[in-house]
Amino acid sequence: MGFYGVKANQQFLCIMSCCGCAESSFEVKTDRNDVAECPSDKKPRPYVCTVCYKWFTSTKFLNVHAKRHTGERLYACTQCEKRFVDQSSLYQHMYIHRGKYKCTECGRCCPSRSELTVHWRGHSGEKPFECTVCSKRFITPRNLAVHSRIHVEEKPYKCHLCDKAFIQSGGLQDHVRVHTGEKPFECTVCSERFRSSYQLVHHRRCHGGEKPNTCHVCGKAFVSRDLRIHMRVHTGEKPYKCHVCNKAFNQPGSLQVHVRVHTGDKPYKCSVCEKSFSQGGALQQHKRRVHSNRRPYHCPFCGKLFKTKTELKSHVRIHTGVKPYSCRHCSNRFLRREQLKEHLLKSHNEGTWLSCDICQKICGTRKALKVHLRQHEGPGPYVCSECPRRFYCPSQLKAHQPAHSDFQQFCCGLCGKNFKGKAYVKIHFKKCLDNI
Repeated sequence: MGFYGVKANQQFLCIMSCCGCAESSFEVKTDRNDVAECPSDKKPRPYVCTVCYKWFTSTKFLNVHAKRHTGERLYACTQCEKRFVDQSSLYQHMYIHRGKYKCTECGRCCPSRSELTVHWRGHSGEKPFECTVCSKRFITPRNLAVHSRIHVEEKPYKCHLCDKAFIQSGGLQDHVRVHTGEKPFECTVCSERFRSSYQLVHHRRCHGGEKPNTCHVCGKAFVSRDLRIHMRVHTGEKPYKCHVCNKAFNQPGSLQVHVRVHTGDKPYKCSVCEKSFSQGGALQQHKRRVHSNRRPYHCPFCGKLFKTKTELKSHVRIHTGVKPYSCRHCSNRFLRREQLKEHLLKSHNEGTWLSCDICQKICGTRKALKVHLRQHEGPGPYVCSECPRRFYCPSQLKAHQPAHSDFQQFCCGLCGKNFKGKAYVKIHFKKCLDNI
């Protein structure tokens, strides 16, 4: 089974009913002015995948490529159970297990002596190819050639949807999934899905507890390149500067997100309620919190389930008693950063109060102001499943839900009387104290 197709300006129709997209079609477009269509070999590539806009010389290669988007991997390695989208990829992979030239360090096999030499450099640390501009060294000439594009600002791979350009085709493929929402890489442990194989590899280390890179300053451990970014916390290095307000950042992604404050750009739109966000992560968090009932994170102490890892992390502190945020002026400590910020404002007059432009109400945190602004926008986005009432934040909805249940989960510590909601037991508790 595969993708049947003809050349440009017609359609490729997926006929694989097993892949869950039997009724979808892939429209083929041709734009001879697009640099992404014409790589360095200059071969004609009239066949295009409209999921990621990668171009191909024949329908055979397009059919193989399309399986990346459907998640179909029919060919499994008998040695390590790794799966592949086509037979040639499996055949190439098998050299790792039974190639003629074997690495004495890790046991990996290579099909040729030259490939074994390149592989060995990963163990020895040898990097014979040096950049003439910044002196950075590389294992292969190809890696050096790709790196050199940074200095000449050559980005030949351009996104058809937002005109963002990339140095490598792999970067473009990963980026296009931001627009399509496609996450073809699934974790076999927790079923969480990712846009790129690198994100999946990075995530798997969380399950195994593997953090091979340790900071020599504070001893904190990290996976892969996170250590390099973390070191900027100690050095104070912020190489990425905003051209509008000169604010500097230690990561390029942080700068990109910040620039949207000036432009007002919110490229990530929710497919359910059409709400827009400036960050992809904010969109994903919105979908989990508002539109999904899935709670994959559970508390190891009480078994309570949560929608996000951040909510679980904050909740666990209730059991451990850890209060990581301390006030520099007094001995008070807090569970959350927002609590500390609010304390500094109210008790020590440190920080800036945030004011509503409509009614001039002041709020201690950006989150509180955001919830307040929803009152001016209209009905709240959080709807009760039992009645038509709407709320402006999840905590308001959560406080309302016990009204539809007979379960009284809150108890007065003085007289033992039970209540449905936390607000009611607080009011009652004050009355009990007055009567003592």
